[in-house]
Amino acid sequence: MITLRPAASRGHADFGWLDTHHTFSFGDYFEPDHERFRALRVLNEDRVAPGKGFGTHGHRDMEILTWVLSGALEHRDSLGTHGIIRPGEAQVMSAGTGIRHSEFNASATESVHFLQIWILPERQGLAPRYDQVAFADGDFRNRLQLIASPDGAQGSVKLFQDVRVSIARLDPGREVGLELLPGRAGFLQVSLGSLVVNGVAMHAGDGARIEGEPSLRVTAGDPSEFLFFDLA
Repeated sequence: MITLRPAASRGHADFGWLDTHHTFSFGDYFEPDHERFRALRVLNEDRVAPGKGFGTHGHRDMEILTWVLSGALEHRDSLGTHGIIRPGEAQVMSAGTGIRHSEFNASATESVHFLQIWILPERQGLAPRYDQVAFADGDFRNRLQLIASPDGAQGSVKLFQDVRVSIARLDPGREVGLELLPGRAGFLQVSLGSLVVNGVAMHAGDGARIEGEPSLRVTAGDPSEFLFFDLA
């Protein structure tokens, strides 16, 4: 079964410097039917104005994955990490026992557009950590590339949870196949373009819960990008 979460049905807030959409309950936005999906707790699509961002704040006991769609995001944290995240780079932060960080648009002239993803960890009290991996555009082109996993396979960043996150960038008319093992579920998020997933049309910002579907065929209508979460 494919349960569509249309982009327009998401929670939305516009603070001027931040335009944000929430697939799941977050902050002041609460929907009891959309609090989480298995270990996937937060999937926010954010646009941050030039030179603006999130000041230093704290997190605990969460795996936080960031994927930049356009622009560049500057990260600083209490571990002493300082980095710039750009399209094609997967960044993960394990909040664990506690970490403080800030995220700012790295440009004074261009907005930054990114997805912030929170995944519930396999256990609480983990040591905080940071990792960032860069992929080439060809790694995603008309194929799936694993960007986050519990074992760091294929050069992906490591998650402390039985979740695998893959990304594909498809040219118009191109197709990729996906399989889900019995007992597992999927969540597919369209980040750019438009797709047809087992006959279901999806557009940028749309998400879909996938349960009881052993296989998927994903076909691009436009130049497209999507994230796929394989969830225990």
